[in-house]
Amino acid sequence: MTSDKSKLPIDLNPQKIPQHIAVIMDGNGRWATSRGLPRIAGHRQGAKTLKELLRCCKDWGIKALTAYAFSTENWQRPVEEVDFLMHLFERLLHRELAQMHQEGVRISFIGDLSALPKSLQTEMERSMAETLNNQAIHFTVAVNYGSRNEITRVCRQVAQLVEQGKLSAQEVNESLVEQHLYTADTPEPDLLIRTSGEMRLSNFLLWQMAYTEMYFTDILWPDFNREAFHQALLSYQNRDRRFGQVKASLSA
Repeated sequence: MTSDKSKLPIDLNPQKIPQHIAVIMDGNGRWATSRGLPRIAGHRQGAKTLKELLRCCKDWGIKALTAYAFSTENWQRPVEEVDFLMHLFERLLHRELAQMHQEGVRISFIGDLSALPKSLQTEMERSMAETLNNQAIHFTVAVNYGSRNEITRVCRQVAQLVEQGKLSAQEVNESLVEQHLYTADTPEPDLLIRTSGEMRLSNFLLWQMAYTEMYFTDILWPDFNREAFHQALLSYQNRDRRFGQVKASLSA
């Protein structure tokens, strides 16, 4: 690493920096339990890690970060934990919005937000409206998000357009589907990072990650610091991204 931690480490190629990174932040509960702390302490620390990663992405020239904060399946967790997470989201938004706005962060939320507490929905809408024109980095948070749910919703919307005669079945293509996804205005992720040793997608951005490079680490999310992120980017830069094609060999 360079001495100034805000600068890109010298062993990373600025030409091969991913433009969009997605993260599955796993291991908050285990981190807390291993320290004899309640699970909510892990979520609190995990929020600090996410804030630090966002700043690091901005410092190193990464244009978009999408974090999986709460899935449609997470409602099955203990009520106290779910309530704490909802309050944590709201409190963080309330406390951090001015700073993020000042730093040029554009904030988006994706998922079925209608199921969230009304006060949280209000904070989310306010933060999205206030930061809409910011361009330093696009920070997307997936809350009450499930990819199958998202794709089903798109199918329903497209089917309604066909039913209403506004669209023919022949006009349905990948581009049309993408226009109806929550992420319509965001490029697909170049890199997915999942912490804590789990190696699955857990219903996250299934359509969007068709050609995303994946990086799994045993590090628990609250311990995922700049050095761990640096290692993930080194791994990414060593990969040969072909998007299903074969690189033309040099002619003799």
